[in-house]
Amino acid sequence: MIYRKFGNTGEMISSLGFGCMRLPEIEKDGVWEVDQEKATAMLRHAYELGVNYFDTAFFYCHSNSEIAVGKALKPVRGNVMISTKCPMDNIKSKEDYRAQFMKSLKKLDCEYVDFYHFWGINKKVFDEKIMALDLISEAKKLKEEGLIRHISFSFHDDPEVIKYIIDKAPELETMLVQYNLLDRSNEEMIAYAAQKGLGVVIMGPVGGGRLAAPAELYSKLTGKQNIATYELALRFVLGNPNVSCALSGMETYDMVDKNAAVASNENPMSQEEWKEVGEAMENLKKFSELYCTGCRYCQPCPKGIDIPQIFQSYTYHNVYGLDEAAKSTYQRYLKGQNGKPGATSKDCINCGYCERKCPQHIKVREELKRVEKVLEALA
Repeated sequence: MIYRKFGNTGEMISSLGFGCMRLPEIEKDGVWEVDQEKATAMLRHAYELGVNYFDTAFFYCHSNSEIAVGKALKPVRGNVMISTKCPMDNIKSKEDYRAQFMKSLKKLDCEYVDFYHFWGINKKVFDEKIMALDLISEAKKLKEEGLIRHISFSFHDDPEVIKYIIDKAPELETMLVQYNLLDRSNEEMIAYAAQKGLGVVIMGPVGGGRLAAPAELYSKLTGKQNIATYELALRFVLGNPNVSCALSGMETYDMVDKNAAVASNENPMSQEEWKEVGEAMENLKKFSELYCTGCRYCQPCPKGIDIPQIFQSYTYHNVYGLDEAAKSTYQRYLKGQNGKPGATSKDCINCGYCERKCPQHIKVREELKRVEKVLEALA
């Protein structure tokens, strides 16, 4: 296992972290619990392979992940770092923040938490809760008391908000953010965070599973002998010098072994290859017959058709050869939310709004019909 400097925290973190949101579970009479025996075996196996960063959260695994992680890691607690998160919806006052932390500490059954995150924040939560309620000072008190060792945040918002948060709250020491070969939108802000001394942990390095299925992507990008797509994805993330650790929600021994093997490579991807792969991904998309940048200028569609999302599913198939990702994302879209199916070209009223707004001058109405037929054939 390769270990990296974790920002200015003084810690050395394993380049692979264990995301504990998909631990094996058992249902008994409608009640879910973690299969502790299996979870313990898998978490200890990861530890034996060198993983020293384990990331959980209050609501993971039907609110049982913290309990399972605490039990599994208790015998090796002094050798590992445990990260958990504060659900911001539960926080209405400064007192709530401490009370919420103490609930997590009790579930973990340990004396301290290494990294305590403001969970999944955006600008609104940062301004109206963290800053307005002065939660940073409360986190500092917990740190002074030895209950937490480092103050962290995980993030879901537009990339430029990262700079805003970091500049406004210099007490923040580490950041958990999404980044992968398919979504590099946070790349510039990851570099900014690292420059400011924050440790950077990546969630979704294999794109929520989209980069886990077999494909010929690596050979398509480089012309070299193919490697497993999950390996390419992990190597790309770890090839970014501003990344401290890639977090993987591992569910099996096999996943642990394979990811640990990649994370044990001292040079997972040279800067030259990293740049080559990144540029090749962009070029593949640019030179496809349907170049949708995902700018969303075509939105909102009067009939609710999410054109960029449908085109993105097609891009997975047509450009990257990720047929499983194309199929699953399109099927999820069709299924919709709250019982309402996703709108398609069948719902189109030919108003032409999308085509007038498209900076790429795509014949959207025509392309939607063609793309949907291809995606339906994959199902």
